[in-house]
Amino acid sequence: MTAPYILSFFLAALLTLLTIIFQNYEFLLYAVTVVVLIVILYKTDQYFKYKKLGLWLFNIWLILHILGGLASYQGTRFYDLMLINLVGDPYNILKYDQFVHFYCYIVMSILMWSVVHNIMKQNASSLVVCVITILAASSLGALNEIIEFFAVVAFGTDGVGGYINTAIDLIANLLGAITGTIYMYAKQ
Repeated sequence: MTAPYILSFFLAALLTLLTIIFQNYEFLLYAVTVVVLIVILYKTDQYFKYKKLGLWLFNIWLILHILGGLASYQGTRFYDLMLINLVGDPYNILKYDQFVHFYCYIVMSILMWSVVHNIMKQNASSLVVCVITILAASSLGALNEIIEFFAVVAFGTDGVGGYINTAIDLIANLLGAITGTIYMYAKQ
């Protein structure tokens, strides 16, 4: 097992332990989701040979995620912190949550780049590879929002926000996926 995966499993265990200690059972669902995601990455790495950069950036995302849901600043949970007030009510852009979504889907597109390149034919159009990578990473973003919705339903909370939050998260996910894909394309 390589160093990025050792760190990933450690961070997932830490996330799980902290959610139990803080009795944040909504966030415990996210901890389980993170464990499943790490196991999928680990088990499929032999086929897709994920870029080490993507795996290390994934660990940074895990740290940001742990802080976002479990840490607070002056009584405000990190995920609710306004980083830069670009757009006020009702959109409240740019919050920590939106930044983490953007960053996460840069990382997901870097990881998906390996998957798409492994599946596509050798002479596939670069445009097709880029579009499929963006769609794959964005689909993971949509799945993330479904998991957040499930948490709201299962735990009767609204810790992740409402409709506007979901829509902004999806936009941040897409912008992150586009950014990460452009980075990978430029690097190739």
